Parts: sequence; C-alpha cells; structure tokens
Amino acid sequence: MTMMDAAPAAMQPENNDRAAITGLSAAMAKWNALPAWLRWGLSAAIGVLVLATVQTVTGDTDRLTASSASESMLRWSIPVLLAGLGGLFSERAGVVNIGLEGMMILGTWFGAWGAFNWGPWGGIMAGLIGGALGGLLHAVATVSFGVDHIVSGVAINILAPGIARYLSDQVFTGYTGGSITQSPRVESAGLLTMPFLAGGKIGEWKSPDWLGDIAAWDIFFLSDMAGFTRGLFSALSYFSIIALAMVPLSAWVLWRTRFGLRLRVCGEEPSAGESLGVNIYAYKYAGVIISGALAGLAGAFIVIELTSIYREGQTNGRGFIGLAALIFGNWRPSGILVGALLFAYPEALSLRDLDGTASSALRLVIVIGLMAVLARSVMNARRADAVIAGVLAAGMTLWYVTASTVPDWFPDILPFALVLLVLLFNSQRLRMPKADGLPYRRGS
Repeated sequence: MTMMDAAPAAMQPENNDRAAITGLSAAMAKWNALPAWLRWGLSAAIGVLVLATVQTVTGDTDRLTASSASESMLRWSIPVLLAGLGGLFSERAGVVNIGLEGMMILGTWFGAWGAFNWGPWGGIMAGLIGGALGGLLHAVATVSFGVDHIVSGVAINILAPGIARYLSDQVFTGYTGGSITQSPRVESAGLLTMPFLAGGKIGEWKSPDWLGDIAAWDIFFLSDMAGFTRGLFSALSYFSIIALAMVPLSAWVLWRTRFGLRLRVCGEEPSAGESLGVNIYAYKYAGVIISGALAGLAGAFIVIELTSIYREGQTNGRGFIGLAALIFGNWRPSGILVGALLFAYPEALSLRDLDGTASSALRLVIVIGLMAVLARSVMNARRADAVIAGVLAAGMTLWYVTASTVPDWFPDILPFALVLLVLLFNSQRLRMPKADGLPYRRGS
C-alpha cells in the first residue's frame, strides 16, 4: 500500500466523527423546529424514562416515578411558580425585585389572617393585597425615588419579618391557638381529583381510575409514565388550578395585549417608549405591584394549602428560589413553570424519603443529565463546557459509588445548583430584559 492509499484510511475515523457530529446537529435542528408544546411534552417523557431507568437499575427505590412524588412535586412547586411569575412582571418592567421573599412573608401573614376571619378565599385575597402592598413600597422606592433596586429589595426582606411579627403580637395573640409566632389553623380552599384519569368522583359516583390501572400493570416506562401523570391530577387544590392558569394568562397578557407591550417596553427601551407617549412610571408601578401581588399569593398558598397555619419563617427562602426559576426559565412563563417543577421535585421526594434511597438515586439522574450536556457540548465544539461537564459527571459518579446516602441538605441545594449549571452551560441563550435594573428618570 502506498502513502497515498494509506492517507484516506487514516482520515476515515476523523471523517466518521465529523459525519456523526453533523448528523447530531441536524437532529437538534429538527428538534428545535418542533412546536414548543411538543418539545416540552417529549422532554417530560424523556425525563420520566430516565427516572424509570434509574429506578430499575438501582433497585433501591420505587418512589422516583410514584404518583405521590409527582403529586407532592406539583403542590410544592406552586409557591415557587407564583414568586417566579411575580419576578417576571417586575423585571419585564425593568425593576429587579429581590424583595419577593419579603412580599411572600407578608402574603403568609395576611393570608392566614384573612383565611381565619373570612375563609380560604378571603385569605387568598388578603394574601394578594398584603403582597401588593410590599410591591407598592418597592415601586415607590425604586421608581419614584430612584433607590437602588437591590438595596430596596433587601430592605423589604428585612422589614417584612418584623412587620409580620409585630402584627402577630397585635392580632394573633388574641386568637385561640395563636401566638406571636403563629396563627390559629385555617382551612384549605378544597381539593379536586380528576374523574377517570385519577379516579375522582362525579357527585357521589366514583369514576374509574384509568391511569392508576395502567400503573398497576407494572410495565416498564408505560406504568411509570401513567403513575407519574396520575399524581398531577390527584388531590389537586383549586388554588393550584388558579396558579397554573396564571402561566398561559401571563404569557397572553405580556405578549398579546397592549398593556403587556408597553410593560415590556419599560424593561427594554424606556426612553423610546416615553417618546411614543407611554407613561413609563405608571407601567413600572403596575409591573412591580403585580409582582408583589403574585408573591403574596405564593405566601397565602403556603399557609392555606401546604401547612394550614401561619408560622414565622415558613417561606424558607422560596422567594429566592422563585428568582432562580425566573432565570432558569429565561424570563418566560412556561420556562418558569418547568423550573418550579424541577426545583420542587427533590423536596417532594425528601418529604417521603425517610431512608434517603430516593434522594441518593437522584445523584445518578444528575450524572445522566451531565453526560447529556457533555454530548451536546462535544457536538457544538464547546470544549470548555465539555471538560467541565465531564469533570462534574465523574465527581458525581464517584460520590454515588463511594457513599450510599446523601446529607439532609442535598435536596435543598439542588435548585440553586441547577441554576448555576444553567448559567454555566446556557448563558448564551439567556436573555434578560435590556434595561432590567437600570435607573430611569423621566426625560433622560
């Protein structure tokens, strides 16, 4: 064989690699061309497939795809979802709202007070108003007086617990079962289990449970998918339905109405909007007050649906996790919903995972996710991302092999770790509003 004959043979592996990368790029292009709802649905199915595979491989747990896991995930995602949507309205108006946590705290107190006096729906309205008052305070400071957005938000986060404690001392201490740190117990707004899909009732008649029956067949993936989906339709609170309806409603308001267009102008080019006659201050006020109202609803949900009581400190940083969901979702309502569900899943597992096996199995799920990031980085010729993803995957694999359990804090840090990973690997795709957080004065 001559050197001329050997050269093509030596180049053959490189050509094969390039062909494989080209094929993967074409597949990604076709994937991105699919409608958004189909991509989200397929992504969810792939996620359940990964969970089912890990569950089968480890053999240590059957909780990853159980109905109880998805039911709990949805319930615990609602406060994060509402807080994230609140941040969306504020930041689309150009105002960074670090004070979501404080506004959520106000929502918990006012929600408990309203629910005790006027029932759960009164508590929902009271929580909304309490959060909106916090949003109004933030708007006055940042829009009218030009206070730095971060400083104002931190001040609200410090002020809100003090206000709640003072109000508890003045009000709840006079109620039976109340004290300076907690309220009396309050009632839920009611639960709904979907007929046929999850075996709910129609009147007094109990319908079949189609998804539950499929889950009982114990067929790989099919039963897992049915069981996981069933949890999303079981014991669904009416408050949760309202919160979920906020996702398409927010998208419609922000991208399909005149109000939404003008609000987004405030976060992109406020000077251009002012030149066209838009009252920038008024729309910034509206965005921040709506933001506070949604955060207040998140706080009211915690009291009315999750704990049935107000307790000091019960928000547990969910306002900040809502901001994390906002970044994860790229300032889009559907992305915020996905982020909220992902962030709530580890917490939902940990609540029922007394022996820690399900939380431990999540490490293997993370390894698979990092390997997928590694493959995508190689395909896109992003060497730095590929190296980082490979190192993280190796480290997580080593941890999984050498340690059979995980610390209690592991589920709590996952939301923030996910956001860091998104910022690390998808920073080029993230796009915050252009004028978000920038000072604006009329006529400038």
